[in-house]
Amino acid sequence: MCTLDQLVELFEAESGRDLYVRWSKGPETDLAPGGPGPQASRDALTGMPLPGLSASPLKVEPWWDDRPLRLWLARRIYDYRHLRELRGPGVRPWVFQGTEIARGPDNEPLVECDRPLAWLTDDVLHEAQRLVDEQGSREWGPLDRSRT
Repeated sequence: MCTLDQLVELFEAESGRDLYVRWSKGPETDLAPGGPGPQASRDALTGMPLPGLSASPLKVEPWWDDRPLRLWLARRIYDYRHLRELRGPGVRPWVFQGTEIARGPDNEPLVECDRPLAWLTDDVLHEAQRLVDEQGSREWGPLDRSRT
């Protein structure tokens, strides 16, 4: 399990290279034979198999400049927090190092997992929400299509 502080340390130790967060039942399921394919996802709209695991990059973009890394990572985690409820029991965020092999229908990276690194704890989710809420933006929230 990983806390937000540990995630920051992990990010710094890996220089942020090729780190992704994925919301699923975990590497035991995603990397197991017999899924939609070897390290594959499915498009929720069409059911089409997608090459690679749909995931969110943790890489810090240059425009972020010298803003806090904790806030960047919190934001990346917070973006898809609704997937836990939407996808059902056992779905949690986990971090891995991987290689982008394609882009999905929503322009998300489709990634081959090279190395699972950590599960994120509920404390990380609460801390991420707290940090985002502290920004006080009424125009910003999770990327949740189920609420439209």
